[in-house]
Amino acid sequence: MSDTGDAVVAAVAEAYRRDWAVVLSTTAQLTRDLDLAEEHTQDAYAQALQTWEATGIPDRPGAWLTTTARNRALDALRRDSVFRRRMPLLVTDETTRGPEDALDDDRLRLIFTCTHPALSTDAQVALTLRLVCGLSTPEVARAFLVPPATMAARITRAKKKIAAARIPYRVPGPDQLDERVSAVLEVVHLIFTTGHTAPFGADLVRRDLTDGAIGLARLLHLLMPTNAETTALLALLLLNAARQDTREADDGRLLLLSEQDRTRWDRRLIAEGQSLLTEALLRRPPTRYALQAAISALHAEAPSWADTDWEEIVSLYDLLLQLWPSPVVELNRAVAIGMRDGPRAGLDALTPLLADPALATYHYLSATRADFLRRLEHWPQAVTAYREALALTDNEVERTFLTERLSEVERNL
Repeated sequence: MSDTGDAVVAAVAEAYRRDWAVVLSTTAQLTRDLDLAEEHTQDAYAQALQTWEATGIPDRPGAWLTTTARNRALDALRRDSVFRRRMPLLVTDETTRGPEDALDDDRLRLIFTCTHPALSTDAQVALTLRLVCGLSTPEVARAFLVPPATMAARITRAKKKIAAARIPYRVPGPDQLDERVSAVLEVVHLIFTTGHTAPFGADLVRRDLTDGAIGLARLLHLLMPTNAETTALLALLLLNAARQDTREADDGRLLLLSEQDRTRWDRRLIAEGQSLLTEALLRRPPTRYALQAAISALHAEAPSWADTDWEEIVSLYDLLLQLWPSPVVELNRAVAIGMRDGPRAGLDALTPLLADPALATYHYLSATRADFLRRLEHWPQAVTAYREALALTDNEVERTFLTERLSEVERNL
């Protein structure tokens, strides 16, 4: 491939990460059909690969893609004479001005459509990851710990239900926001966590996803400034994002929390996150996101790894499990116990999770177990656990880290 071709591929990839949701949501306003909008958005990106090599990369790639997708959709609607037939499928109310008019954010309209209460929670999150974030079906499946075929069927059913139920393409009015916001927040949180450690590829962090999630969280906080859940989620995302720049060494090697240079943590984001957390905790009872943010705040406040308040972190995980029972929370609690009481106690806390089917393909379970076994110098079992973790890991930065740890352990056999 020529240098020009390489530049075009890179530009299209960047536009996909940055502009996918806007192109899709703008096209959906025209088609009133998410399947049709997705089809023409994908076509626009495919067209960019061919056209930009001949004409050059446009100054505003997102605008070019949006115009192309809309034009293709218009042509298809006119050619197939289906405009009137498709109009009712995704309803918009142009005469009613709601909160979205002030925010003017297409992604917010799309995310509220994808998280309509007519859909199950799992379908809401999966559809948003697919349509708002542009994740592939295998990537969405990995986030849910389910097979890709299962996720593909779930996404298809969700899109059909949106069409059949004539779900409106808009942000709900103030009287409906409270009942709708929890599902939206769950989606935003999963978008961030998916980007915080990308399930696939060469990059540890996908900034397009983490930055996009923070942007959506800020919009939701602007929309609902007194909502405790919204405030706490924004606090959580900011506190976690503050450490992003220190999670890799200059050579690309993964750095654990214990190895990170805390002087490089973003103190502006930490201060903003702490302020929001304080605000959220004033509203009782604490939400799931407030407890998670409190755990992140304890890490952010500790001057060193040795000074981390593991006793308080374990207590917060105990509270979080009562509020939000989850095998992943139990896994994180086991890690905290291992840090507080030693690797044997951590391994004991981890053992019951080995039989949980939800964690059967979750590589962090095997990686955590491998680390406890390594620290206990149980070398053969540690080798097996590291190999299991590697078999389940597709992120190249994490694979490199696990490979190095495996080699280290094998030398002790």
